Amino acid sequence: MNKSSCIRVNFNFEHRFLPPVYILVFVIGLLANGWGLKPLLQKWKKLGIVNVFVLNLGLADILYLLTLPFLVVYYYMKSKWIFGDAFCKITRFCFNLNLYGSIGFLTCISVYRYLAIVHPMRVMGRITVTHSVGISAMVWVLVSVQSLPDMFYSKTFGNKPGKCYDTTHKTYVEDYLKYSLGWTFTGFCIPLLITLGCYGHVVVVLCRTNATDKELKQRCLKLLFVVILLFSVCYIPYHVLKNLNLWSRVLQKQKICREWFNGVYVAHQISRGLVCLNSALNPLVYLHGNEDINAQLRQLLQQARQMFSQFPSNSCGVPVAQTADEV
Repeated sequence: MNKSSCIRVNFNFEHRFLPPVYILVFVIGLLANGWGLKPLLQKWKKLGIVNVFVLNLGLADILYLLTLPFLVVYYYMKSKWIFGDAFCKITRFCFNLNLYGSIGFLTCISVYRYLAIVHPMRVMGRITVTHSVGISAMVWVLVSVQSLPDMFYSKTFGNKPGKCYDTTHKTYVEDYLKYSLGWTFTGFCIPLLITLGCYGHVVVVLCRTNATDKELKQRCLKLLFVVILLFSVCYIPYHVLKNLNLWSRVLQKQKICREWFNGVYVAHQISRGLVCLNSALNPLVYLHGNEDINAQLRQLLQQARQMFSQFPSNSCGVPVAQTADEV
């Protein structure tokens, strides 16, 4: 297909789609993470092994959520970045820390669940909170090292307010594609395989062992569902479409046109909206991985039932107050 027959890419789509998604994620994410992290921060000196990973997962979410208002302004202004080159790189760096930090801590939770259920006698007393703190620090270091090269690619163009690329300028897109493919393999594919392997083995063991606590089975299966949801909705589409979009930019730079360019671009923008949803969906991990929060929820539901049970209902099912004669 020659240059004259190239289909024009609809770059305006991101300006209409991303700001409402970012606003929604910002509001829901702050409320959900604040609610989920409150009990952990109140008892931070007595955190369990899993809760250390959950706390770090929440901190990664908060770090990214605080950058969303600036991105909302950017896309509402038709991709005009007014906050400077340095802050543009910091904003994109925070996104990468959140994305790959979340994947890393979810992997840590999966491995610990696997060891605690499949090999309980081998790990009993050998894995402590100190170990989980050290592992969490190592995850932050590894994710930072992986994300650091991204900051050396050009994110803005010119001294005037302009683009704040989530990847880089077209001049460097070939090198960035190679970096992105390696990053996808080490930061996403390997953790995905580890997570699926751990939970796959856990499910097999739970289904074969009749003596296992039913509540433990339900909690693990629900956590497995949440992890599969996060990877299927947030992580897999983003990584596939990000690299496809980079490849299309490489082909466009080489004056090669394909009919699928616009479709891939639009799908990539949708995947960018979906991947930021992980900051709003991660609190589901707190719900099914944190025993303290489960206890709080049960207590709240019990209090609500007791409160409503104090009001008798009339024939229409509407609660009515008791009179003095009825007491």
